[in-house]
Amino acid sequence: MQALEKIVINRNWITLIILLLLILIVLLKSLNKERLKGFVFVLFNKNFITTEADDNPSFFNGFNLLLFLFSTITLSLTISFLLDTKSYLFDTSFSSFLIVFTIVLSYFLLKKFLEFLLVRLFLIQKQLLFYTISKTSYLYTISFVLFIVYILTVYSALKASVLLYSTLFLLVIRFIAHIVINKKLIFSKLFYFILYICALEIAPLFLLFKLIL
Repeated sequence: MQALEKIVINRNWITLIILLLLILIVLLKSLNKERLKGFVFVLFNKNFITTEADDNPSFFNGFNLLLFLFSTITLSLTISFLLDTKSYLFDTSFSSFLIVFTIVLSYFLLKKFLEFLLVRLFLIQKQLLFYTISKTSYLYTISFVLFIVYILTVYSALKASVLLYSTLFLLVIRFIAHIVINKKLIFSKLFYFILYICALEIAPLFLLFKLIL
């Protein structure tokens, strides 16, 4: 009798993390329902990004910190699950999730710090404000979608490939939307944009998907 490969997932800690994410959504809604709605549907509402750029809320604002935390946890859950399904060296345990979460959190914080330094160093805050806010807003949007797809994948009969292809599709949509909405700035500074994309966007994703695939 041929043995069948079976992925055993301990859902207890995953359920607790999902509960935490739901609590974060409730807190975000209580803090600012309209902003939460704006981030969820930002792909269909360019005016929301313009409003965010005009208001220029601090990253250390309570709402922004909670939204950043939600996005980071969701992406970490997704990456952990995909690594487990594609690598025998990785298991879906809470300790493994914490490692992925630490890496993802460190990456985003380091990138934000480098962006802050570059903006201040070259005095281009006004020129890049809309660019950085649109990039972050689209990331938050796909995080909400991934949250739903992740739950459906873990707690239903959906294959892991659904989550993988959904993640790839959403990243492509984010990339295209980001270029379209910032095309004037990007094409006027194309060389620097390509350097930025290769160093801070494509390289980390390439390493990640090499591990997954």
